[in-house]
Amino acid sequence: MNQKPRKRYTTEFKAQAVELLSTGKPVERVAEDLCISSSMLYRWRLDSQGGSTGPRAEGEGAGAADDLRVLRRENAILKQENDILKKAAVILGTRPQLNSGK
Repeated sequence: MNQKPRKRYTTEFKAQAVELLSTGKPVERVAEDLCISSSMLYRWRLDSQGGSTGPRAEGEGAGAADDLRVLRRENAILKQENDILKKAAVILGTRPQLNSGK
């Protein structure tokens, strides 16, 4: 599968694109003129206003969802490892240790 290289935009370009929105042009029109997606321009505008709800945001919105996804994946891996250790204990003839609630 051949993927296109991801375009990188300078902070100056982003600031100028957001500044164009203050002229009253619709986001879709400015995005079309700059050959970028309107969702990208919305994100840049939000970032310039000091708010961010994208995956780069720490502790809010999608960031919390990403954290939850990571924790669930880690929990599933730990459960698998625990099951493997229990099976190994049975094979080796030892009893698995039970948690004492600590």
